[in-house]
Amino acid sequence: MSLLTHLLHLTVFLVFITASPPSTAAADSPTVYEALQSYGFPVGLLPVGVTKYKVDKATGKFSVHLNEACSFSIHGYDLKYKTTITGTISENKIKDLKGIQVKVLLFWVNIIEVTKDGNQLELSVGIASADFAVDNFYESPQCGCGFDCVNRHRGERSGGELSFKKLLVPLFQAWRALSGFHPGLGLGLGLDRLVLF
Repeated sequence: MSLLTHLLHLTVFLVFITASPPSTAAADSPTVYEALQSYGFPVGLLPVGVTKYKVDKATGKFSVHLNEACSFSIHGYDLKYKTTITGTISENKIKDLKGIQVKVLLFWVNIIEVTKDGNQLELSVGIASADFAVDNFYESPQCGCGFDCVNRHRGERSGGELSFKKLLVPLFQAWRALSGFHPGLGLGLGLDRLVLF
């Protein structure tokens, strides 16, 4: 072989062994669900279908992107997730939350804060909040059917109960105070009996 051929082979070999390997940063990055857990939260706060996320570790500001808007019912309560969810996360606390709503009575209200205290999650809509066992959020819900996709396809309803009573009563009382609504006005909506359940 000629000297030129040897130099060519040597050059190719050196380029091959010194070339940096393909970046594995994406493979090494935690999933959004693992990131939630690193802040003390269960994975079930977010549905299946997150396409990307970003967390600024210095400030805690985050954004989560779903492949599509997502809605489902959990134990009779309707939830909506927009395609982009933002907020600020720290150990056991998510604040300034935007992009998640719960239907209360006839209205969609924003869940603006989530706090974990021991085995309880407190979800706040601002003027009211409700506590739930962390156990209710160990799995990520699926768009369209929540935590009960198997039974929903069979036409069955799941057992268990998440109570929004702590959320509904203060919200209704605030609405009643602000609107001047008084029981017995004959609206026929049964709202005057809401505070009694």
